[in-house]
Amino acid sequence: MAKTFLYRFFGIGKLPAKLVEEFHAEGLVAIDEGIRGTLTFIDFRGGGRYSNWRRLWFGAAIVLTQKRFVAYMRRQPAIDVALDDPRLNKIEFCIEDPETFVAAFDAGLFQRNWSGRLEYRFTTPKSMQVLASLQKIPSGI
Repeated sequence: MAKTFLYRFFGIGKLPAKLVEEFHAEGLVAIDEGIRGTLTFIDFRGGGRYSNWRRLWFGAAIVLTQKRFVAYMRRQPAIDVALDDPRLNKIEFCIEDPETFVAAFDAGLFQRNWSGRLEYRFTTPKSMQVLASLQKIPSGI
C-alpha cells in the first residue's frame, strides 16, 4: 500500500528521527508511518464534547516494540501503552480486512471522566504482523 499523499508531500504521519531511535532501542518489532487512520467516537462524552457517532480521518503511524504499543495521530500519540500494562488487555485488537488494523476500547480506559467507545483504524500492510505479535504477549490479549 502506498503512503498517503500528505505523507509523501508534507510529512504528515511521519515520526521524528529521535522517536524512531528510541523505538529501535526498545527492540522494534513493527513500524509503519504515513498510513491512513480513522478515529470513530461512539456515544462519546468527555472533555466538554459529546457525540453519538463521529469519525475523524488523519495521517498516522503505528509502532510495536518489545516494551510498548504506540499509535500516532498526526504527530501526537493517540495510544501509548506498555505491554505489561493491565489496560492493554482491555483494548480489543482485530483485523477488519487484510490491511485494516483496529484498536477499540472504552473511552474511560485512559481518561477517567470520559465515556463511550473509541475505535482507531489503521490501514497498513503490517496489520497481520502487529496483531500476531500482540497475541503472543504472555498476558493473553
